[in-house]
Amino acid sequence: MLPLLTSRFGPIWPSLLALGCGGLTVLGFAPFSLFPVVVIALAGFYQSLIGATPRAGFWRGWLFGVGLLGFGVFWIRISLNEFGNMDAWVAHLLTAIFIGAMALYYGVVGWLIRRLDQGTAWVGPLLLLPGGYVLLEWLRGWLFTGFPWLNLGYTQISGPLAGYAPLIGVHGLSLLVALSGGLLWGLVRWSGRARLATGIGLAAIWLGGALLERIEWTEPSGPAFKASVLQANIPQEVKWTPDAGVMIAETYLTLTREHLDSDLIVWPETALPDFLHQIRAPLIDPLAELAREEGTEIVLGIPVMDLESGRYYNGLLGIGTQEDFYAKRHLVPFGEFLPFKDWLGPLVRLFEVPMSDFSRGDSERPLLAVGRHQAGVSICYEDTFAAEVVEALPEAAYLINVSNDAWFGDSLAPHQHLEIARMRALENGRFMIRATNTGISAIVDHRGRVIATLPSFVSGGIAAEVQPRQGATPFTLVGNWLAIGLALALVAAASLFRLIGSGMAKGRAP
Repeated sequence: MLPLLTSRFGPIWPSLLALGCGGLTVLGFAPFSLFPVVVIALAGFYQSLIGATPRAGFWRGWLFGVGLLGFGVFWIRISLNEFGNMDAWVAHLLTAIFIGAMALYYGVVGWLIRRLDQGTAWVGPLLLLPGGYVLLEWLRGWLFTGFPWLNLGYTQISGPLAGYAPLIGVHGLSLLVALSGGLLWGLVRWSGRARLATGIGLAAIWLGGALLERIEWTEPSGPAFKASVLQANIPQEVKWTPDAGVMIAETYLTLTREHLDSDLIVWPETALPDFLHQIRAPLIDPLAELAREEGTEIVLGIPVMDLESGRYYNGLLGIGTQEDFYAKRHLVPFGEFLPFKDWLGPLVRLFEVPMSDFSRGDSERPLLAVGRHQAGVSICYEDTFAAEVVEALPEAAYLINVSNDAWFGDSLAPHQHLEIARMRALENGRFMIRATNTGISAIVDHRGRVIATLPSFVSGGIAAEVQPRQGATPFTLVGNWLAIGLALALVAAASLFRLIGSGMAKGRAP
């Protein structure tokens, strides 16, 4: 086995270094949040590529991805095994296949660096590492419906680089992290003026982020209001059983009555497991009347069926002074819809997930009318797509995300998902109200700071003052395109230097 590993990936120690640096990167994400570690890990990853052929660079990049995703998202097997009714070995095998496939993106990063880094010492760490990494991270976020999890920028939500988020978003932060890793590598490897310039550049990037944190990109819009988030902590194995509906409704009604002094009460994703038309008369209409009498708004997650077509949607319903509805637009493959059903055939039947054939909502923008405000809304996985969340701005006065992270048990996933929600709040300069079934529920301010939270596997509610805001951050106006444009420019510059270098070499040839 060892000779095979050595022959394919090159010398064993650089390969192990790449794998270890991928695993080390996970410590930068929640719940660990050791954000400086990521810079060290990226510097180590670049060191593992030194002297490699493009082929070996690909495999070392792939190993980095295996380390990152293998430790970072192995919780996927929980939803497949414990809640998808798969045998443990099948769930582990499919999770491993998924991780191996997603790690290919990082393999391309390693190949790209070694393919274009031919000569000039600073091209690889300062141009190709940040540019290539971000381009492939962005590609991973949308190709084949996308998997935008564990983007490097999320590790910086509590660090100095967070000040750049309202300007360049999470991909921009990823670029700065990777650039910092390249600069750190240069600081260690270079000497003289090059080392001095590298140290100054590294300090300038991080000091600049700290200074930018002081800027208020958006401004208050009207008076603050009291918002409550409910978390009933209904076990996933209980939620979809036929006899659970009444118990779940009673639990949420009890929690709601305890928070009727709030202006807004938010329930989590599919808080009620029955279709809207089945419970409208006995539950939803009386609840709406109660909300009007108490002067509050209620937003709740509920599945909705179109009785004419038979299609059903993962929805968010607002009741109180008015009723409005949003249907989830970005569905989770194999969790909410089954792609390639005609091609996969019997394999699809392995996924015994309740209500796993939702239809995609057709709302033009993710907005929900809630009382006198428009709220930018996302359901579960949708908040990982920054470009879709920003479509609600600048009209949205605040953001709402409802989720059911119970699918992933007691793992890293709920912590990572809250980290993502915090980034959406910071990027757009808006408060985020986040309600989940089993945790972690939270209310986040416009700077991405958690001001109220309810930990996992606790039943109850939290309340905090939410300040509606208006205006737009630079990221709201430009989206991901500034960061992606910068990444493209870095890779293009590296390609140009390589062409110039090749031309000069040919010119010197006899």
